[in-house]
Amino acid sequence: MSSNSTATTTSAPVQIKWWVKGDWNGLFGLGTNVLLNVIVLSGLCLAVIQMPDNVVFGRILPALGIALPLGNIWYAILARRLARRENRTDVAALPYGPSVPHMFIVVLVVMLPVFLQSGDPLKAWHAGLAWAFIVGFIILLGAIFGPWIRKWTPRAAMLGALAGISITFISMSPAAQMWEAPWIAFVTFGFILVGWLGFRKMPFNAPVGLVAVVAGTVIAWIAVLLGWSDILKPSAVAESIASIGIYFPIPGGEVLAGLQDIAPLLATAIPLGIYNFTEAMTNVESAAAAGDRYSARAVLTADGLGAIIGSFLGSPFPPAVYIGHPGWKKVGGRIGYSLVTGIVVALVCFSGLVGLFLAIFPMQALVPILLFIGLVIGAQATNVSALRYAPAIILAMLPSLAQWASGLIDNSLGAAGTNAAEVGLDKLAGNGVIYQGLALFGSGAVLAGVLLGSIAVFVIDRRMYAAAVTSGICMVLSFFGLINAAQVGINASPGVSLGYAFLMILLLGFGWAARKDKEVVLQDDLLFVNGTLMRGLGLHGNLQGAEFIAEMKTAPKYRMHDIGGVHPGMYEVEKDGVAVSGELYTLPIDVLLRVIEGEPPGLYRGPVELADGRIVPGVLYDEAMAKKHPVIESGNWRDHMQP
Repeated sequence: MSSNSTATTTSAPVQIKWWVKGDWNGLFGLGTNVLLNVIVLSGLCLAVIQMPDNVVFGRILPALGIALPLGNIWYAILARRLARRENRTDVAALPYGPSVPHMFIVVLVVMLPVFLQSGDPLKAWHAGLAWAFIVGFIILLGAIFGPWIRKWTPRAAMLGALAGISITFISMSPAAQMWEAPWIAFVTFGFILVGWLGFRKMPFNAPVGLVAVVAGTVIAWIAVLLGWSDILKPSAVAESIASIGIYFPIPGGEVLAGLQDIAPLLATAIPLGIYNFTEAMTNVESAAAAGDRYSARAVLTADGLGAIIGSFLGSPFPPAVYIGHPGWKKVGGRIGYSLVTGIVVALVCFSGLVGLFLAIFPMQALVPILLFIGLVIGAQATNVSALRYAPAIILAMLPSLAQWASGLIDNSLGAAGTNAAEVGLDKLAGNGVIYQGLALFGSGAVLAGVLLGSIAVFVIDRRMYAAAVTSGICMVLSFFGLINAAQVGINASPGVSLGYAFLMILLLGFGWAARKDKEVVLQDDLLFVNGTLMRGLGLHGNLQGAEFIAEMKTAPKYRMHDIGGVHPGMYEVEKDGVAVSGELYTLPIDVLLRVIEGEPPGLYRGPVELADGRIVPGVLYDEAMAKKHPVIESGNWRDHMQP
């Protein structure tokens, strides 16, 4: 979470700049990330699907050159609006680019089978376009229900699922590539660690990302020119220049041709569409945990429209809000880094420079940036969640680990010309590879992780009925094959569905048995404040690092006193109480400890009932001490202190 996420609101409006110095770090980091993905997806289309150059460079990349900047402009506008609304200068725009999981899935799972069956790369391309259109449509549906889902889904579960992605699909492949040429990668990674984790300035105050990438690239070229390595080929640079030109996007109806054979596409498009809006919500939650609270509906709408527009222009690669907002914010990125990234990527896509970049920059000088983002996101899940939710976070991570592991097994067996069924599941199990269990556990990994993590959070908070309802949702989703199933269908995973049904019944039983239990388990990551900790008041600085959620009122069962004109004192009464006005925050444990240590004598943390019925931790005062001071009839400290 950003240390500046609760900057005190002031009466004078701050100047919101389109570009600040830290945006250079964000640009070189995110720009490298997006360009790397564009390079990879181009290579997959050319090498795996054998698409003609005119389709890749003339249709797919120009389509991305339109879809990506539109999204980046939109997210820059949202960031600027948020900064003005909250009068802050530390708001970071959401990063945006082609979705990495979808990039591989649309090539290997959607287009490749069509190509192998028909031998026609254009037919495979049409299928990919139709698939992207369906995914976009499902994401738009998610824009309707997404905000409601986000409201009721525990943050620890969403961030835990995101951490699972960061450790596996974002961190592991870059780490493996780094160790293939550590003499390049370690230099780049060293600059990143020192600059972005150690907060040390670079020589001449240059952007860390630029210094890191240039240093690794220079080392690689020195080794090549001296004949010590062939990791880069000078001839490839000259050859790549031939692909440079001007390519404008051309709308077409190829997506409609692909939709004529829609049934096979639904098996992956439905769960991946759900995955996309689930991941988008977790990324929005990740940004909120870093201090920037965006509208999930606005984000999902942009992602859905980006996929649909891109499909009609020729791109089968749905763009999406990227994981990594806290990392880019941490290195100084604000509004400009995402906006300029979109513009730069558009120029690259329109000009055919992708091949030239791939020839100049060694992969080992680029991928350490992805590893850094994986580290930041993985750490965030525990940094901003209550310590007691740690088991739930780990549980939410595990489906992504299973999906990653089963994918490696599939790829390894495929490279050997076989598959798990041909080798034999029993033979694999006899060698310690529980393939069937991994494949089921990892199916619909993000959604499954969020739901399993939610069950664990609800159990930890002794909300057994909520845990039972979530288990019932898992049962339904697995029945239709959207999680923990080999494919989408009716009764797609009977054993898993039955298991979730048993778990639901078990949790309902424990909930019924504890129906008379009045013990309240307080959420350590929430705090209701009603006095000088509120925005713009004297002790608000003690909440630095916390996230403001909303202005709230308590249930009408409290009384408030003016303690010497310094702070209020609130306590619960049996009758004639008032609804006390205050603010609700979510905060990590270190901020909570700072708040407790900074409280004046007599104040303490205890249960407070809000107007909506929730019981959360709040700041209370000793009743006997409070009665020695005047009563604040309105229950509003801010109004009481107005002259």
